[in-house]
Amino acid sequence: MKETAHIEISGMYCAACAARIEKVVSKIDGVEEVQVNLTTEKGRVIFSKNRTSIQEIINRIIKIGYDAKIDRQNHLQSELEKRKEMTVLKRHFFVSALLTIPLAWAMFAHFTWVSFIKVPELFLQPLFQFAFTIPIQFVIGFKFYERAWKALKSGSANMDVLVVLSTSAAFFYSHYLTFTHLNATEHPVLYYETSAFIITFILLGKFLEARTKMRTTQAIKKLYQLQTKTATLFLNGKESLSPVDQLSPGHVIIVKSGEKIPIDGQVIEGNSMVDESLLTGESIPVEKSNGQDVYAGTINQNGTLKIKVTKRDSETTLSQIIRVVEEAQGSKAPIQHIADKVTGIFVPIIIIIALITFVLWYWMLQPGVLSEALEKMIAVLIIACPCALGLATPTSVMVGSGRAAQSGILFKEGKFLELLGKSTTVILDKTGTLTKGEPHVTDVYVEHFSEEEFFAIVGAVEMASGHPIAKAVVREAKKRGSIFPKASGAVAFPGYGIKAFVDGKEVLIANPSYFLKNKLFIPVRAGREIARLEQERKTVMAVAIQNRFAGMIAVADEVKPASKAVVADLKGMGLEVIMLTGDNLETAKAIAKKTGISKVKATVTPQEKAEIIRSLQKVGKKVVMVGDGMNDAPALTVADVGIAIGTGSDLAIESGDITVIKGDLSKVVEAIQISKATMTNIKQNFLWAFLYNIISIPFAMFGLLAPWLAGAVMAFSSVSVVLNALRLNRT
Repeated sequence: MKETAHIEISGMYCAACAARIEKVVSKIDGVEEVQVNLTTEKGRVIFSKNRTSIQEIINRIIKIGYDAKIDRQNHLQSELEKRKEMTVLKRHFFVSALLTIPLAWAMFAHFTWVSFIKVPELFLQPLFQFAFTIPIQFVIGFKFYERAWKALKSGSANMDVLVVLSTSAAFFYSHYLTFTHLNATEHPVLYYETSAFIITFILLGKFLEARTKMRTTQAIKKLYQLQTKTATLFLNGKESLSPVDQLSPGHVIIVKSGEKIPIDGQVIEGNSMVDESLLTGESIPVEKSNGQDVYAGTINQNGTLKIKVTKRDSETTLSQIIRVVEEAQGSKAPIQHIADKVTGIFVPIIIIIALITFVLWYWMLQPGVLSEALEKMIAVLIIACPCALGLATPTSVMVGSGRAAQSGILFKEGKFLELLGKSTTVILDKTGTLTKGEPHVTDVYVEHFSEEEFFAIVGAVEMASGHPIAKAVVREAKKRGSIFPKASGAVAFPGYGIKAFVDGKEVLIANPSYFLKNKLFIPVRAGREIARLEQERKTVMAVAIQNRFAGMIAVADEVKPASKAVVADLKGMGLEVIMLTGDNLETAKAIAKKTGISKVKATVTPQEKAEIIRSLQKVGKKVVMVGDGMNDAPALTVADVGIAIGTGSDLAIESGDITVIKGDLSKVVEAIQISKATMTNIKQNFLWAFLYNIISIPFAMFGLLAPWLAGAVMAFSSVSVVLNALRLNRT
């Protein structure tokens, strides 16, 4: 019998940790599937209860050096705990940086080209440097030792092992020189600043990582907040509050005007307009009447609805969206950082080389001279310091993402800089992405009145309505400089329109179907114009003043000015462009024609968007999803890279891997260009970091690089990596 269990895992610090846990757990007899998410610090395991148990799996995780427990509530680590983690990391970084300043200052004394910089004599004192480095190395840096020990016990070597080796080599060699030269007239060349620098930079990276991890959990939290906890149950002619999780299919609930619909169901009484932008992304509310389906999380705008429950709380469309986002976040394995991969082989090799160096010098080149052999071995370990290797990616990512931020493009994590540049397919949502996301007046037809007078009267009536179409009409009227007279006695007809009195005249604004239903006259010419506009998928509102046809207004969601150029640029970069929308096919085709998109899929649900993306990924395509609506959240998380348009919902922004501020679609093209430039820069950095080690290690082995010179070369390699990364600011 199969069982799925969720586990909370703490103590993971890099992608290698998550991979190590997956590797170990997958070898347990009975485990069929395991996924470990470094970001959420959770694991999901599918196993056979007849062959193993969740406790055995947890014990195996604990045995290899991590803390684990059953996630009984299946929720994310509390924000309070994450903030506490960030606070500790931030404090450690600032203390470490503060203690490193005098050590870094002392470095200037070793270089004649910066002799104009005055170095206080106190900073050069070995005991002073020793005292300042101890808290960095053994108090703040204790966690590195702890994690390195756990990694070695579990048979792996991560970045922590390399950090401990290099910082310990620099510290203990400096310690040795400090206490063997206490009475020397000249100060020995020490390397305390090497260990201090490494630990300080690593702490900065850990702090930024923790902050990013906290932000990536906000999407799920916002989704959970959309769920309503209680509903008004209608039973035996009486209304009473009931927990939503206790509702079953067949129950009847009441949802009043302005309330959020708590669960999926079917309207059995009442008529109202429901805002379904949560699910469809469409800004215009949908009319709901007897026999029509309604969904959890959508908002009843006017009128009271009596709804028969058709699904349980865990089966609603909103619950499915939450499940898709959770599973997408859990299955989107973090990229194995090149540095973490290399250190698994690099660390043992460096240790062997250092030992060989010691043996060669102590037994063959200068037999019995411990200081010489030790010095050469330390030089090898110092030259193999992970600083350049560790800085190769984060410096380019920081500069590249900073350059992007200046243009209003926010990358949630550095890894998306890599994935974006490798994309082959771009999927664009329609509403709010290619279009402006809200209705605008596009056409006006007036009879018997001037347009100025017409808009003054219509605007006065629509001022009494909160409907998006009414707001669009009011905006247009104000834009034309109309001064509204006073309207009174406004009465709304849900799903049709509104009626009011202006200067004693009865004014009716309603859709054409209401006019036909009530046998109100529409001139032939106006009828042809209405048919044409409706064929273009525009919403038409007819106006009658004193029961006489006065004109009509067409409203539609307009295409953004930049959309056509963006599509052309994406195609010019060799990318496949597809439009996905929950809207009808005719409207989708009309927008696609205006923007130059040939591949369109319409009337798709949020889950179907995610499935379409998965099907593209299965044939080897790297998919970028660009959207702004809450309904885009599953697609944004399933895609290799999700780009959220900043004018959209907070959920879309949190679910996306990249956020484009102010909804400027042209920034999508710029983001791809920055991604490719950053990846080229990272590859250059890694090439230099590896060449530096390959060339320098033999020099250190044969005594051609003294430890102090090895430290200088190491420092130069780090500076060169940073300087190369800074070139991204000029791209």
